[in-house]
Amino acid sequence: MAISVFDLFTVGIGPSSSHTVGPMRAAALFAAELRQLGLLEQVGGLRVDVYGSLAATGRGHGTFTAILLGLEGYQPDEILPAQVEERLAAIDQSGQILLGGSRALTYRVEDMILHPLTVLERHTNGVRFTVFGTGGTTQDPVLHETVLHEATFFSVGGGFVVREGQEEAERQELESSSAELPYPFRTAASLLQHCATIGGGFSSVMLANERVHRTEQEIRQGLLHIHDVMEDCKNSSLQREGLLPGGLNVRRRAPAWHARLRAEDPDRDPKFWQEWVNLVALAVNEENASGGRVVTAPTNGAAGIIPAVLFYATHYVDGVRNAEQSTVDDAVVRFLLAAGAVGVLYKEQASISGAEVGCQGEVGSASSMAAAGLAEVMGGTPTQVENAAEIAMEHNLGLTCDPIGGLVQVPCIERNAIAAAKAINAAKMALWGDGDHRVSLDEVIVTMRETGRDMSSKYKETAMGGLAINTVNIVEC
Repeated sequence: MAISVFDLFTVGIGPSSSHTVGPMRAAALFAAELRQLGLLEQVGGLRVDVYGSLAATGRGHGTFTAILLGLEGYQPDEILPAQVEERLAAIDQSGQILLGGSRALTYRVEDMILHPLTVLERHTNGVRFTVFGTGGTTQDPVLHETVLHEATFFSVGGGFVVREGQEEAERQELESSSAELPYPFRTAASLLQHCATIGGGFSSVMLANERVHRTEQEIRQGLLHIHDVMEDCKNSSLQREGLLPGGLNVRRRAPAWHARLRAEDPDRDPKFWQEWVNLVALAVNEENASGGRVVTAPTNGAAGIIPAVLFYATHYVDGVRNAEQSTVDDAVVRFLLAAGAVGVLYKEQASISGAEVGCQGEVGSASSMAAAGLAEVMGGTPTQVENAAEIAMEHNLGLTCDPIGGLVQVPCIERNAIAAAKAINAAKMALWGDGDHRVSLDEVIVTMRETGRDMSSKYKETAMGGLAINTVNIVEC
């Protein structure tokens, strides 16, 4: 299918879209195939091989437990954090999973086979599932080397999953579905041409394309639901205190910051805008780091940027703040559609996977998308919106993905707040111009892609360089 705004903004669980959401989806797909093929009751053994970045940093990202839940049939957009804890406790106690939701099978995280130094050809985030037949009863299976079914999947960023051997079919399907759109685009240049044709902005083009598969009311309701989940994520985080899980002893700051802001800025003085933006970004990413329910925007590692900039749009932009709820809702829908249009460009021309191109593909693309959304809500022309997206990415080029301990905490949480401020500044700078600028958005996207290709693998979510080896580099005095 052609990339939809609802592909870029999906509900999932933390802490990572590529390392948690994607692997869970892949495992659930495999389990569903077993059921569809009528193979579940014949399964006597399971082998899971995890490759590359998934294996290298999977423990800190919750990859392996996410795979177990996916094999039980759970989907990241449906499972709740309480269910995650309940099922993982049951698996730990019994040593068994319910493959496909029904077939009891002895299997634990420790049984997974990790290949952190092996990168499969398609992508560094690879996982292979193999099930074997049994010659005995369910209670006393005798494992044979008969392979019942096998499949390899790649988690390519933002929760997107592709299957090995289906690349050509997926490419043809994408081309076919794109041909159905009234205004197909994969470059900013063609997007701008469509804007000129219809006399509208990025959001108008995206809306017209989305209407091929959904009514306008369904699109509106869906995007407002996405916004509600973002708000719920922030609000849930503001109720939590203490340390984030994982062993780094990172303290949650959002609750204390919120209390201070409410005391110092009870009337929402514009001079405090950046403190509120910082708060939203931190809150969302602290919730993500604790495995909470978040919106990939377009990834979990960058999940706080768009909610933070969207908060700015609804609380500080003239014509939106203090407006009727319908006006605020209109701004939210336009923001997410415009941001989604830019997200399509990054998916089509480059990557949003930190394991593939570094954090510039995650935080950089989110900052660029947010800048575009804000610029449109602030009344920018299509060329100014394109310029805002370009400025934001231009100043995130080369950003590495090297979280300490494989946890989406340091530097990820603060990085979201910094990138949100960059997005707001980029939008304001673009609106002070006339849209004419030296470097196009297409050029900066291609540059990001090439920078990612040239970047050393140790800076692309492998825990082999940068801040990821923090404990080695820091000398105690």
